[in-house]
Amino acid sequence: MRKIFAAILLAVFFIGCSNKENVIIIGSKDFTEQLIIGNMLQILIDETTSLTTKFVPSLSSNLIFAAIKTGDVHLYVEYSGTIFINYFGYTEKKSADEVLAVTRTEMQDRHDILVLDEIGFNNSNTLSIRQDTAESFGIKTISDLAKVSPNLTLGSTGEFTLRHDGLLGLQAVYGIRFKDSVALSGNLRHIALANDNVQVIDAYSTDGLLLRYNLVVLEDDLGAFPFYHAVPIIRRDVAEKHPELVQTLNLLAGTLNDDSMRQLNYRVDVEQEDPRDVARSFLFEAGLIR
Repeated sequence: MRKIFAAILLAVFFIGCSNKENVIIIGSKDFTEQLIIGNMLQILIDETTSLTTKFVPSLSSNLIFAAIKTGDVHLYVEYSGTIFINYFGYTEKKSADEVLAVTRTEMQDRHDILVLDEIGFNNSNTLSIRQDTAESFGIKTISDLAKVSPNLTLGSTGEFTLRHDGLLGLQAVYGIRFKDSVALSGNLRHIALANDNVQVIDAYSTDGLLLRYNLVVLEDDLGAFPFYHAVPIIRRDVAEKHPELVQTLNLLAGTLNDDSMRQLNYRVDVEQEDPRDVARSFLFEAGLIR
């Protein structure tokens, strides 16, 4: 019922914006990182162009992609791996550059959507452990972990254990086998790890909670996890009508890496700062706004 209600509200909003030629509708997905980045896009456009913007936050992945294809959203930040795997259904292993090249070509050919320059961070799956576990077993990489995994318990979402870009992929590439696996969601994984109820958890590489619990992010040294590089995407008709938008969005290129995005997420998730305030302070410190 909540999803239906949200969809109705969005439909009303989109109809209200549809007749305003210079209103640029910016979307975001429904998690902290996306709220921060979505606000960055809006602030940049507001302060460097004469265009009017509307920000539509907290959309599901499927809804926001459907909305940009229909023109109800004009631009947002997507992830190369999401496009490659979830939207286009590719399963083969490719390098980060190859994934980006395919997504860039096919988004334009199939949907008239442009994939712009990479922002710089890769919000990929990762495995994380406590500092004392890393020191005790000498673990720095997932290959290191695989050697001792029969002694350790994994705490992860149920979905992670069933996905080829999750545990199934790790098993195929590293031969990793844990002593046990416990299904946990959200912050429960981090709490269980902090209490040593589990010794390994799945996480996202830019997760702010990794900093809160001072966790070690293991290097995916054999490249089992796909790349999820953040890229602004924009409808081609909107970009052609307002070419200044592409220049503005590409100002973010190379400004963030995994560590710095993790810090921004930490400020919202742990220190309870407002995502818009975090976005604005970053843009100011990066010299992108005054």
